[in-house]
Amino acid sequence: MEYLIKQYPLDTGALEIQYIEEFFGEFPRKKTAHEIIARLRDREFLILMAEALLPDDPGVVVPVSFKVVHELQAVEAEPKLRDLVARLQDCVRFAGRKVLYSWIGGTRRDWRGQGHFRALTEESEAWAHASGFHEVVVKTKNKFYDMRGTLDQLEFDVVKYEVNAADNRESKVYLSKQLTSDVVRAHTSTRTVVYADQR
Repeated sequence: MEYLIKQYPLDTGALEIQYIEEFFGEFPRKKTAHEIIARLRDREFLILMAEALLPDDPGVVVPVSFKVVHELQAVEAEPKLRDLVARLQDCVRFAGRKVLYSWIGGTRRDWRGQGHFRALTEESEAWAHASGFHEVVVKTKNKFYDMRGTLDQLEFDVVKYEVNAADNRESKVYLSKQLTSDVVRAHTSTRTVVYADQR
């Protein structure tokens, strides 16, 4: 299967992400286009969306999966990112290296298990490696079993586990993957990437 991936510029991509997140019931709070733009402006980032044909209307292409990654610096101004860097200091080396953060993403329920998110992840890894990034990190919660399973299949390593004493399902899991040429060579998805029009 060949996956169709669209790469978006910031403004258009932020609006598309705001739209597609409405199809994800498990996200307690959706990101607004304004939040996405504020986070990504002034840093390296990649906004990708996988598209597929509707099964009952093969002439219609719809977005089914998305992924947003961005540079994570040793010194961050935004409080959430500053906190993330502080939590990663003992397990991720920032000095002299480019670190990528896998921020938000997911696949619409009806299209899960078809490889769309893997294709997006592999495309983001290829882009990151070509852009000089050394490592990609991601944060999730213990209760997100599907996401943890996906990250396991994508060969992310757990680098830190923060226990929530009140509810272990709410414990935070931090994972990492070194971005080597071997990682890129091991990619299995066939992808066609198109660029969304600048608006």
